[in-house]
Formats: sequence, C-alpha cells, structure tokens
Amino acid sequence: MIRKTKKICKMRGSRTVGGGCSKMRRGAGHRGGRGMSGGHKHMWTWIVKYDPKHYGKYGFKRPQKTIKRFKTVNLDFIDEKAAGMVDKNLAIQENGIIVIDVTELGYNKVLGNGKITQPLKIKSPKFSQTALNKIENAGGEAVVI
Repeated sequence: MIRKTKKICKMRGSRTVGGGCSKMRRGAGHRGGRGMSGGHKHMWTWIVKYDPKHYGKYGFKRPQKTIKRFKTVNLDFIDEKAAGMVDKNLAIQENGIIVIDVTELGYNKVLGNGKITQPLKIKSPKFSQTALNKIENAGGEAVVI
C-alpha cells in the first residue's frame, strides 16, 4: 500500500527529522565520501563483497587486423574428392590431369597431410613445403595464384 502521509509530515517539529544525531545527514561525509572514494580503505569490505573485479586488469586483446587466418585443406581430401569435383563442375580435366582451384572451394592454403595417388594441377595462394613435394612426386603441378 502506498504511504498516505509522508515521513516529513509526521516528523514536523522534531529537530533531526529521524536522522539520529543532528550532525548526521549532512553532505557526503555521512556516506563515507562521494562515489568510489575509500575503495582501498574504509569501503574495502564493500569492494570485496559487491565488486571484486573492480581493480586490476584481466586478459588482453589482440588487434584483429594483424592476424592472417588461413582456411586450409589437406591433399588427401583433394585426392579423394577430385573425380567428384569434375562431375560437379568444380574442377576441369585437361589432357588427363585434373585442374583444381581451391579458392573456388573456399580454401586459401594447401597442406601436405595424406597421400596423393594421381597427378593433379592445384591452384592456390599458398602451399606448405610438404604439399609441394608430394604434388611434384605424384607428377602434378602446384600453381601459386
């Protein structure tokens, strides 16, 4: 229920209007300072209880522009899916060699995991050293775009 009469109306005539000693309720000294003052001294228990992470630094953030992310694909995946890519028009066949552009598949680096069983011509912005060796040993070609 809403209070019908305000406290100040009830306390008219009393000297301190319910504030205790007459020096209380004067300025910010009554509440121990303004804002977060006293956080390292007389308000320390309040900081510990209600805002424990107020002081200090936590973690760090790297600038996002300096990190170059690579979407990688392995040779064994390309070797397995090569025939299916020709059927789906994701790769073309020239003189018995399948030509695959990995940027059309959404990748930008070829890694050398797995075995390659057929000569392939692979186009990519980046290759690992093992991928280059395996492609050339299988009789294929690695083209840097």
